[in-house]
Amino acid sequence: MRIDTRAELERVAAWCRARALPLFVLGGGFNLLVREGGVRGVVVRLAGLRDVHLDADGRVRAEAGASHSAVTRFAADQGRAGLEFAVGIPGTVGGWIAMNAGTREREMKDVVTSVELFDPGQGRVVTRARAELRFHYRRTELPSGGVVLAAAFATSGDEPDAVRERHKRHLAQRRATQPVDQPSCGSVFVNPPGDFAGRLIEAAGLKGTRIGGALISPLHANFIVNAGGARTADVLALIELARAAVRERSHVELQTEVHVVGEDA
Repeated sequence: MRIDTRAELERVAAWCRARALPLFVLGGGFNLLVREGGVRGVVVRLAGLRDVHLDADGRVRAEAGASHSAVTRFAADQGRAGLEFAVGIPGTVGGWIAMNAGTREREMKDVVTSVELFDPGQGRVVTRARAELRFHYRRTELPSGGVVLAAAFATSGDEPDAVRERHKRHLAQRRATQPVDQPSCGSVFVNPPGDFAGRLIEAAGLKGTRIGGALISPLHANFIVNAGGARTADVLALIELARAAVRERSHVELQTEVHVVGEDA
């Protein structure tokens, strides 16, 4: 179900509370695998909450449904620097915050100044400053059930063309090293301390391995792409294959970054 306004989200949450139904909020769907049996309860997307604007103090403020491209393009057009690292990181602002999305250089925790949250259980909206949130590698501890409504990002002034040029460089680097033009569930595994999941999977000889329609990317082994007709079961089988191979060869237990939800068919 598409949510276009905050009032609509509040009504749907109240309807779910009255019926004791789970409410599942879906972002852009990146870094998410849904089993073939689907998700129990009511699934909503905050697709209509996509306002992006510049605060008086120079912060870029974006609602949860705003896409990664909309936010970074807005920052460039306004001559605001600081979000260049996020160019090409897929998803929406809500997902960015929930996953503490980032690169080797920076993460959301480095630029977020505040986050606006909706509590479906209580039906109320609260704002949390950066210091009140606990960010970890590729995840953020949000209040139980908290739904990101919007976030504010610290930026600094610069020439729009200079910002755009840095955007181009970041995007070119991403395209050269990741399969951004193929459907995937994003980075599959969290990088273990002092190493990289992609390197470990490649060292185990699994680059280019295929099960059904799912393929461990020949470009970057920490991505599983849909090579045609892939099912969630195919992706999960490759995940377990990679985990077992890395465990056997390198004695490292890989942890998934991708979130697996839903039930088996």
